[in-house]
Amino acid sequence: MYNAFFGFRENPFNLSPDPAFLYRSPQHEEALANLIYGVHSRKGFIVLTGEVGTGKTTMLECMRDYLESQYIEFAFLFNSRINTEQFFEMIAYDLDLRCAHKSKTEVLFALNQLLIQQANEGRTTVLIVDEAHNLEWDVLEEIRLLGNLENPRLGKLLQIVLAGQPELDRKLDAPNLRQLKQRIVLRCTLAPFGLAEAAEYINSRLRKAGMPDQEVFSEEVIKEVHLRSQGIPRLINAICDNLLLTAFALEKKTTSMDMLDEVCQDMRLEWPGKRLRGRSSFPGPNDPAEPPSFLSSREQY
Repeated sequence: MYNAFFGFRENPFNLSPDPAFLYRSPQHEEALANLIYGVHSRKGFIVLTGEVGTGKTTMLECMRDYLESQYIEFAFLFNSRINTEQFFEMIAYDLDLRCAHKSKTEVLFALNQLLIQQANEGRTTVLIVDEAHNLEWDVLEEIRLLGNLENPRLGKLLQIVLAGQPELDRKLDAPNLRQLKQRIVLRCTLAPFGLAEAAEYINSRLRKAGMPDQEVFSEEVIKEVHLRSQGIPRLINAICDNLLLTAFALEKKTTSMDMLDEVCQDMRLEWPGKRLRGRSSFPGPNDPAEPPSFLSSREQY
């Protein structure tokens, strides 16, 4: 809606993962390098963890683009709330295995044939599981057993990437998964941005959208956006997107702290030491019980 107003070629703060807008912070560069290295070196199991909104799925999308460019066969499971039957069925569909997709035995035979064929041609095969912290115990055990598919000469035939929230690390620490934990060779963790990273993240997305020298967000606003988002990229995107929409509604080319307060109230954001300009986060005895009944500037659109 506001792209033409600000001169953007596309939305700079789209919430959908987009590898084209990847901000290559040192930690993201390291994570992506580890993922690619783990696949090429046939390390077997690789784990990527991070809090909600830190960019795990974007990393996986970048990895998927890389695998496609290298003609590496892979299965990408984005829905992890599945049972073992559905797990094998999804692998069969993604890898286009010539077998009865609902037969675990036939899927395993067909998968093994594919893995050997790929390995003999000097290529590997990858299984990527997003939201892996939601996997049931029996599905995780099946994944561990798939890691046993190897050849003395060719090494690990299937490279497995598990991505999830920190709960995944805690789940892997469970005694009944110690065999799986021992097979994990590489671990990557994505942390929230510091202030400098958050500022460069915002500026880089604006540059890629068509605004090389942005003056929409002042240093003060960026500092507050980082504080209120707690450095989480997805929240930074949501706040900035709403700020741009508010500025557009008010026909302003720059954002302000008042706009930020309005956005944060509408988003019901919480952050450490939460305070709005001139007010505590808790109503005082003389504050009105209900907010004024008028539409915010963004709600007009």
